[in-house]
Amino acid sequence: MAKRKRLTPANPVYMEDPAAQVAGMFTRSAPIADVARAASNSAAFEEMADTLTRARTEGRMVLSLPLEGIDIGYLVRDRVAVDDAEMETLKASLRIRGQQTPVEVADLGGGRYGLISGWRRCQALRQLADETGEVRFTQVLALLRRPDQASDAYLAMVEENEIRVGLSYYERARIVLKSVEQGVFDSRKTALQQLFHAASRAKRSKIGSFLGIVEVMDGVLRFPEALAERTGLTLSRALEDDLDIARRLMQALAAEPPETPEAEQRLIQIALMPQPTPQEPASRAPEAAPVTPQARVMPPPPAPVPAAPVVPQTVPQGIPSKGAGEEIVPGLWLQRHSDGALTLSGPGLNEDLRLSLTQWLRGVI
Repeated sequence: MAKRKRLTPANPVYMEDPAAQVAGMFTRSAPIADVARAASNSAAFEEMADTLTRARTEGRMVLSLPLEGIDIGYLVRDRVAVDDAEMETLKASLRIRGQQTPVEVADLGGGRYGLISGWRRCQALRQLADETGEVRFTQVLALLRRPDQASDAYLAMVEENEIRVGLSYYERARIVLKSVEQGVFDSRKTALQQLFHAASRAKRSKIGSFLGIVEVMDGVLRFPEALAERTGLTLSRALEDDLDIARRLMQALAAEPPETPEAEQRLIQIALMPQPTPQEPASRAPEAAPVTPQARVMPPPPAPVPAAPVVPQTVPQGIPSKGAGEEIVPGLWLQRHSDGALTLSGPGLNEDLRLSLTQWLRGVI
């Protein structure tokens, strides 16, 4: 039997094409192609970087920023108070759907950002982070703004709140006054015209009327955002005519701090009621004539007997039931009778009011 020979694997050296090896030693790509390719890649990267940079600085890129790096006191806020129910609704939305609308910030440098708009969202995120401890609530989505002046930042804040939640007349007047105090605007008129340029002239006039209330009563009223337009305009005119109204209102608020907006409105209405005019001091009695001997002998004339005082009938026949007539102020009703008589009734008719009204009528009549 013939002996079998073991075959070894083919040697790759013998399988290579010598011509191909020689060609590979001398074949190179053209230098201009390498340069063009590198230049193209570099230009693409630069264009992408420039696009991203411009999008970021122009506020077209949503950034995720640490909430602790946001300075919420960057601007004096226009919102005076936050409704608890609205805050709970916002927190529930953030918990379920996350932040849908980014806030607006200005770059302060060093990783710090000043909040322009979105104060309520930042507050809700902070409360959620404290309550849940979830990391997602420690970040806030933001758009970077670059206001040329501080006035632009205030305008952005006011416009957002006017659109989203609306501001009371007191809050509008307060941000006008505070922006002037901060030196953002040189006068109240300029601040009013620029911050509320989209408002009608009549609306700006009403905001201007509330400036006097803010100047005198800011920090005194507990529920200033609940001050109705009509009551506020009346209070503004009254403060212009008589600053003593502010003193009486401050004393009333300090003596009986209101727990609800309605209670505070009632105190304001009472302070706006007309006060009795002070009684004129009695004229100085003439000096007595010298007493003669004859006068000493004659007995003094009898003193005149004063006439019995006429008690006016303050309550005419047919007293109206409680709540009848017109409610001129909360808790005080006025009914007019056909014979010209007037009847006041209601829980607001206390002894102090009766005394003040009586003194005022005596001074007028």
